[in-house]
Amino acid sequence: MTAAEQKQQAPYDLVGGAVVVRNIVDRFYDLMDQEDAYRELRGLHAPELGPMRVSLAGFLNAWLGGPRDWFDDHPGVCMMSAHARLPITGETADQWCDAMRRAIADSTVDPALGVKMAEALSNMAQGMAARAASAA
Repeated sequence: MTAAEQKQQAPYDLVGGAVVVRNIVDRFYDLMDQEDAYRELRGLHAPELGPMRVSLAGFLNAWLGGPRDWFDDHPGVCMMSAHARLPITGETADQWCDAMRRAIADSTVDPALGVKMAEALSNMAQGMAARAASAA
C-alpha cells in the first residue's frame, strides 16, 4: 500500500478494525485487573468490567474513524465530561497511559501508528487529570 493510499484510510482501518480494537481493550482491562501496578486505576472502576470493555471499544472505534455507534448512543457526551466525577490524579492517569500503551504495543497495530495512538490517548488522560486537579 502506498503512502497516498494510507492517508485516505481512517486510522480505524489502519489499526485493523473492530477486532484489533477489541483486542487492545481486552488487553488493557486485563492488565488493569491483574497487575498491582494499576491498583489505584482499577479502584476507580466498577467491580464488573464487562460494560466498560464494550464502551471503551465502541469509543475507540468511533474515535479512530470507524463506526460511530458510541457517539450515536451517547449524544453530547465527551470523555472529559464522562469522567469529570472521578478523582483522576496524575498517578492514575499515568497508570491508564501505561496500561494502554502496553495494550497497543502488544497488539498487531503497526508500531509507529501505535505510538501515535498511545500519545493521543495519553494526552486525553493527562487532560482529565489536569482538569480534576484544577477543579479541586
